[in-house]
Amino acid sequence: MYICVVKKEQIEIAFNQLGKLMIHFGKSNIWSGFELGITEEEYNQFNELILRQKHYNGWFTEDMVRKSLLSLGGLLTKEKLSKWTNEYEYQKKPKTVAVIMAGNIPLVGFHDFLSVLISGNNLLAKLSSDDKYLLPALSEFLYVFEPELKERIAFSEGKISDFDAVIATGSDSSSAYFEKYFSSYPHIFRSNRTSLAVLIGEESKQDIELLAQDIFDYYGRGCRNVTHLLLPRSFDLNKIFEGIVVMGDVIQNKKYGNNYDYNKAVHLLNQEQLLDNNFVLLKESVELFSPLGMINYHFYDSKKEIKEYLNQHKNQLQCVVGMEYIPFGVAQTPALNDYADGIDTLKWLNELK
Repeated sequence: MYICVVKKEQIEIAFNQLGKLMIHFGKSNIWSGFELGITEEEYNQFNELILRQKHYNGWFTEDMVRKSLLSLGGLLTKEKLSKWTNEYEYQKKPKTVAVIMAGNIPLVGFHDFLSVLISGNNLLAKLSSDDKYLLPALSEFLYVFEPELKERIAFSEGKISDFDAVIATGSDSSSAYFEKYFSSYPHIFRSNRTSLAVLIGEESKQDIELLAQDIFDYYGRGCRNVTHLLLPRSFDLNKIFEGIVVMGDVIQNKKYGNNYDYNKAVHLLNQEQLLDNNFVLLKESVELFSPLGMINYHFYDSKKEIKEYLNQHKNQLQCVVGMEYIPFGVAQTPALNDYADGIDTLKWLNELK
């Protein structure tokens, strides 16, 4: 890939402008003028692309796409970008980093996209077929804000080649493929992770309503979505149902509804005990992962048991939500330095030789 001269400050300015634009799209604002950096026609075309996503991928409803744009756009301020990158060197000899992206939630690969570019490296992106339109469209805006970036970004639809390092995200079954084809390169491989919530019994109804966002945002398909609840022995489960009802509209999504119906049928056939509120199933189980449309929970008697459970599953956990952990309601709005799998991506990229 061509090596162009573009300073870190130029990239930060371009992403800062992109962030302003993403926030406007996230809030469903109308075109407000040329201060956005693009024409009204370009703005309306991207809005139409947002609306079309559900036809390409039934999980990518307008609300979920706009939620992702708003969350990511809020990270791209000059202050946040500068603070995040200040302690790292900027690559003077760019490497080409192949990024194999997942497609479980809209723009799930954006952080890797940003990290590769803002570290001074070149990006070769292999998009998931489930999310292959949004990032290239946002890149077109970046080229307007900083034309030199066009020489640093490439999207591949076929077999990838001519790269120096790899970041690959997929399922557990993808890991063997990643190991087979890319293990000889400097790499970061990511596989299935999930998140849980630890409740202590003092949570308010508002806390549980915020927890509902951690569970149901993006229909529960992200690694930062809570799939398991750790509850004190005396906890009243009615509090869970009373709080999470605010997210009951998830059942209107056909794909989510199909998962809920399927899992309900399977567990009833197996005569397994479930709690049901007509849009999600609660099952008492020590299993960390739960299927879509279900939440596993189990009770603890001491803080020691919590610590032991978290330690037992530390390699499968993305984040832990609770009054003594990540606040309720923000699991799906990570900061720039909330790295997937706890690996400092920016540090790794800056150390590529």
